[in-house]
Amino acid sequence: MKIGILTFLHNENYGSSLQAWALQKTLREMGFDCEHIDYRPDRKEKIRNLLESGNSWKLIAEGLRKKSVRAGQQGARQKSAEIQAFYEREMKLSPVCRTQEELREISRRYDTLICGSDQIWNPVWLNGAYFLHFAPAGKKKIAYAASLGVREPPAERKVRLIRQWTEDFAALSVREEEGAKLLKQMTGQDAAVMPDPVCLVSREEWRNLAGKAGPEEPYLLCYFIGENPGYWQTVRRLREETGLPVRVMPVTAESYACEFDRAEGAGPREFVRLMDGAALLCTDSFHGLALATILGKRTELIRRYRDDDPESKNSRVDHFLRSAGTRGIGQMREEGLAWLREQL
Repeated sequence: MKIGILTFLHNENYGSSLQAWALQKTLREMGFDCEHIDYRPDRKEKIRNLLESGNSWKLIAEGLRKKSVRAGQQGARQKSAEIQAFYEREMKLSPVCRTQEELREISRRYDTLICGSDQIWNPVWLNGAYFLHFAPAGKKKIAYAASLGVREPPAERKVRLIRQWTEDFAALSVREEEGAKLLKQMTGQDAAVMPDPVCLVSREEWRNLAGKAGPEEPYLLCYFIGENPGYWQTVRRLREETGLPVRVMPVTAESYACEFDRAEGAGPREFVRLMDGAALLCTDSFHGLALATILGKRTELIRRYRDDDPESKNSRVDHFLRSAGTRGIGQMREEGLAWLREQL
C-alpha cells in the first residue's frame, strides 16, 4: 500500500517538522510505502483559500511578520535551510504541489491519504486541502490526530465547510478531547482521540535521532512561540532559583533580541539534542512540552493564551497534561499505534 500524508511542513516550526517525521517513520516501520505531499501553495492558491474559507486577512499580516523576522535574522534563515535539509536527509517527500489541480493529480498515485497531525484543522486558518478535499471520489481518507486547537465553534460558514469536508473520511481521529466534542457538535460525527505523532516514537528513538552531545554543564533551555515580556521575567526568576545558565532557541523577533545565549540556526535534530541536554525547559509550546515529557525533562510551562480568549489554543496542552498524567506516554503510544494498524 502506498500512502500520501498531508500536514504542515513549511511553517518553519520545529514541532511541525518533528511530528511530520514521527508519523512517516511510524508508518514506514509498519511496512508501508509512504511520503509526505509537499504542499507549498503559491500566492494565487493562498488568496483563493482565504476567500473560500472565510479566513481573516490578518493571516497575511502574520505571514509577512514571520517573513520579516527571517529576512532580518541570519539565524532564522539558517534555521529554515536546516529544516529543509532535515527533510531531504530524513524523510521522503513528493514533488512540490502548489495548486489544487496539482494536489488532485498527485493524489492518484496513493492508495490511501492521511492528513495529520498538528493544527491542520484549526478554524482560524481553515484550508480544505488539509481535509483532503482535492482527492478523487472513493479515495480512502484517514485523519490521524488532527487538531482543531480551539474549544468553541467558528462562524457558521466555516462549520458548513468542515461538515462538508469531513463527511467522506474512512476514519476520523483528533488530538484533543475538546476537538472531538467540537467536531461532534459541528458535524455529528464521532472521532477517536489519538496522541500527537511525536508520542509514537520512543525516548530511545528520539535520542538516536538527536545523536550524542558532548559533555556540557546543565542549562535552562527556553523555547517560546509567542511574544510576551512576562516570559523573560519568568526566565530570570528560574535562573535565580536554579543557578542554571540560560540558552534560548529563538523564534520571534523578541527572542532574537533577548540578552541570553541563543542557539541560532539550529535544525530539528539539534533542537531535540538541546532539549535532551537541558536540566529544565521553559516553554509555551505544545510540542516543546510533549518532547520534554517524552525525554523525561522537567518543564516550566507558560500558557500562551488567556482562557477567555476566543482563539485560545490552551486545550492542546491541557489535554496532553491530562493524558500523560493519567495514562502515561507508553500507553498513549500503544493506543496510537493500535489505531493506525486497525485503520490501515
